[in-house]
Amino acid sequence: MKTLAAQVITPEDLLKHWQGHRALTRHVIEAFPEKDFFEFSIGGMRSFSKLTDELLAIAAPALKSIVERESQPFKEGEEKLIFKAQYLQKWDESTDEINQYWEKLTIEDFNENFNLFGQYEFPIVQNILYFIDNEVHHRGQGYVYLRALGIEPPFFWER
Repeated sequence: MKTLAAQVITPEDLLKHWQGHRALTRHVIEAFPEKDFFEFSIGGMRSFSKLTDELLAIAAPALKSIVERESQPFKEGEEKLIFKAQYLQKWDESTDEINQYWEKLTIEDFNENFNLFGQYEFPIVQNILYFIDNEVHHRGQGYVYLRALGIEPPFFWER
């Protein structure tokens, strides 16, 4: 008989929380001038377009991998996007994919281990929390870039 660990947040609320972060990150992408989205960086860090490539390579593809229980290697930047509008479109498509895959998760799935990208063996809930943490981390870099460019970033609580 399977028993579930104590639950603090429902899957629906976790998805809402994640999608709130994704909405805020989308606003950060929108705030960048076209040229600076691709070229601006500080201290040798990647441009925000490159950071967004990473976020796009993780979110929906990793959740798909989890749902299908098929560990895939990490693949970043395979699709060459050259305009910010393409990134926003891809971001929205990824958001829709996340919603579709999320519906296929059961409450029992969250405590099962999964070898993400063939490298990180953790319970699925921990992998999902990593997706969120990684996005927040990179969005913070975007905030620094925007401020360095003299642009007021979106309020972090506006999700």
